[in-house]
Amino acid sequence: MGKTNQSSVTEFVLLGLSGYPELEAIYFVLVLCMYLVILLGNGVIIMVSVFDARLHTPMYFFLSNLSFLDICYTSSSIPLFLSSFVTSKKTISFSGCGVQMFLSFAMGATECVLLSMMAFDRYVAICNPLRYPIIMSKTSYVPMAAGSWIAGGVNSLLQTSLAMRLPFCGDNVINHFTCEILAVLKLACADISTNVISMIVANMIFLVVPVLFIFITYVFILATILRIPSAEGRRKAFSTCSAHLTVVVIFYGTILFMYAKPKAKDSSGADKEQVTDKIISLFYGVLTPMLNPLIYSLRNKDVKAAVRNMLCLKCTSGQV
Repeated sequence: MGKTNQSSVTEFVLLGLSGYPELEAIYFVLVLCMYLVILLGNGVIIMVSVFDARLHTPMYFFLSNLSFLDICYTSSSIPLFLSSFVTSKKTISFSGCGVQMFLSFAMGATECVLLSMMAFDRYVAICNPLRYPIIMSKTSYVPMAAGSWIAGGVNSLLQTSLAMRLPFCGDNVINHFTCEILAVLKLACADISTNVISMIVANMIFLVVPVLFIFITYVFILATILRIPSAEGRRKAFSTCSAHLTVVVIFYGTILFMYAKPKAKDSSGADKEQVTDKIISLFYGVLTPMLNPLIYSLRNKDVKAAVRNMLCLKCTSGQV
């Protein structure tokens, strides 16, 4: 058998909403506004967590890590997405696609682990408050956060290296806004069974295990809260974890909706479903990072007080 001529892919074309030009302008404005809110909201959370001494606690340390993670996650894809509307350039280099895939995977896996670490922090604070300063000391919560980043980075390095070592010798059009790994794997001209198995194992470790851990943690938290005799005490105890629980429900609820919704059977329905999936994926990538700081600031007196103090200090320094 003779060898067929195969040209290696040096760049990918991101299809996005190219087939729906009437939607592009609308989504450009929406995504731009949401991205600016993400940068502002999460930036404020990081600033007040660093500069306000009252927020130098494990919970706000985890929260500032979550905010920094959300900024990194969105900045790995949204600027390229927005520039494609302005410049009409829909391509991304092979190496650029690998970097984007790595950052996306790393931030997603890290967030899953980080949310479980935050659940453990709330568990200790409510179920074992007297030992909280000992269990959640700086020598504990800093390695916990660092471990989340390392675990996410190692997993992402493995998944990205397995994907980028595949030969891409045909179509280079990615039917997505970003270098989403499943869309990229469809273009490979080689067996991807190893990649699929690796992703299944990774999903079990970084999705299923954290969800189970968070669920069990909140079962113990709820049982402890219900044993509190006074209604005011129960309300205060629940308010300390309500923001985290809301973020968890939004984060995992969106993932569940994306992958558990029924698939269309006819071709026209499948085409519409592809567009819907891309739009859902796009808003999942920006909606959750945008809501996180709003949820924590609107439902948290300490954060609101820290923001007011920071603004007052700026006003005072400006007058001087």
